[in-house]
Amino acid sequence: MFEDNLNQNIARPELLQIAESVAREKSIDQGIVIEAMEQAIQSAAKRKYGQDLEIRAGINKKSGEIEIARVLKVVEVIENKATEITIEEGRKRDSSARVGDYFYDPLPPIELGRVAAQTAKQVIVQKVRDAEREKQYEEFKDRVGEVVNGLVKRIEYGNVIVDLGRGEAFIRRDDVIPRETFRPGDRIRSWISEVKKEQRGPQIYLSRTANEFMTKLFTQEVPEIYDGIIQIISVARDPGSRAKISVLSKDNSIDPVGACVGMRGSRVQAVVAELQNEKIDIIPYSEDVPTYLVNALAPAEVTKVVMDEEEKKVEIVVPDDQLSLAIGRRGQNVRLACQLTGWDIDILTEGSESDRRQKEMSNISQLFIDTLNVDEVIAQVLVTEGFSSLEAVAYVPIEDLIEIEGFDEKIAEELRERALTSLKEKEASLKDDLSKMGISKELAEFDGLTSAILVKLGNADIKTVNDLADLASDELKEVLEDIPLTNKEADEIIMRARSSWFKDDNKEEK
Repeated sequence: MFEDNLNQNIARPELLQIAESVAREKSIDQGIVIEAMEQAIQSAAKRKYGQDLEIRAGINKKSGEIEIARVLKVVEVIENKATEITIEEGRKRDSSARVGDYFYDPLPPIELGRVAAQTAKQVIVQKVRDAEREKQYEEFKDRVGEVVNGLVKRIEYGNVIVDLGRGEAFIRRDDVIPRETFRPGDRIRSWISEVKKEQRGPQIYLSRTANEFMTKLFTQEVPEIYDGIIQIISVARDPGSRAKISVLSKDNSIDPVGACVGMRGSRVQAVVAELQNEKIDIIPYSEDVPTYLVNALAPAEVTKVVMDEEEKKVEIVVPDDQLSLAIGRRGQNVRLACQLTGWDIDILTEGSESDRRQKEMSNISQLFIDTLNVDEVIAQVLVTEGFSSLEAVAYVPIEDLIEIEGFDEKIAEELRERALTSLKEKEASLKDDLSKMGISKELAEFDGLTSAILVKLGNADIKTVNDLADLASDELKEVLEDIPLTNKEADEIIMRARSSWFKDDNKEEK
């Protein structure tokens, strides 16, 4: 269209009609189209009259006439004769002329040949395309997080190009549900994950695998979620296979799970159908963490929950015949439960947990037999009463030992004395080992490091505070092996060791 009209010696009144038509068709400002035309005409005029000239081209907004002029700047000393004139020449044209003023010399209209018209067309098309992209970015930049419908335009190497009507969007291969296939013309619903500007224009990225997409689908299908009566707490997905979603009702009279399932499963089935038959477990959220963890592992039954709140780790004990169900195919059930709750879950059977407990009790019992010089019966009594270390026996209030059935004050005192003696001997032995290992005095006196920890460090050739400071917290835990140490405790030890570096820096500055 541009080329045909430009070839007709640029039919003057028709230029405004062309600009108006293009602006209406592309839904952009008419001024942008006119500006593009002016740039195209200016480029053509430069090719005709000389590239070294400063030329301006404009289109009269009323008549549509093309106005072309050569621009000359008034200067004191001419550096470029093609674009500048002296103050003397300027005052010949206008007595009030000053340095820095501009004169515009009209130039004859130009006729565009085939090549020039084609070039002008390309300039205008590019300008219009840039305006379209900018308009698309402005329209979609604030719509991140929305669910949109579109038509599949084409598929490129597994990536899906989607026509949204007012823009073109992109679904990466990883954001398409596995085994999901599309053909050009198919309708598709997706979640806007990102809108950003790139060299080739604004890009709208969509996703069908994001957790937020499932949240939005439930919001559309369940009025109670839309109204805020039911809240979606967390979502975990294995796209196209299985998902878990935890929900909480702010109204005690409304069952959140039942509301999400709907009459005969109508609501959840609408979401399932959209997600290629992805199985969805709807979990009631509970502020009681053990209850929430048990719910998250459904449909498996749970008999015991042992939590480590500081590390956010939990051991879940299930009946022997429920192990495969709790773990799920390829670990899917427990993996989704971990993502849903934010806890690191370890699954044990009742049999394995019982064997482990018996082994631990046997080891502690043997420790008491060897170090306290008592028989197996007394050792087992101590274990049964909850004593798990020599320190527990040595420093427990005497009354607690006397309360044990069959123990009197004399036995209690003797046990405490033997425990203290054993600990002292052990400490002396460890200090001797440290001395032989070459552990520095500074490290040996470092706060928070027991003799047992120091021996482990020495065996790993960590003999100074600087050696300790060079470690990462996970490396320290690996060195200590069976000595229990939380991530927080390890971080604190490392940071205190590194504080010596800053002290050294301060000394150098002084």
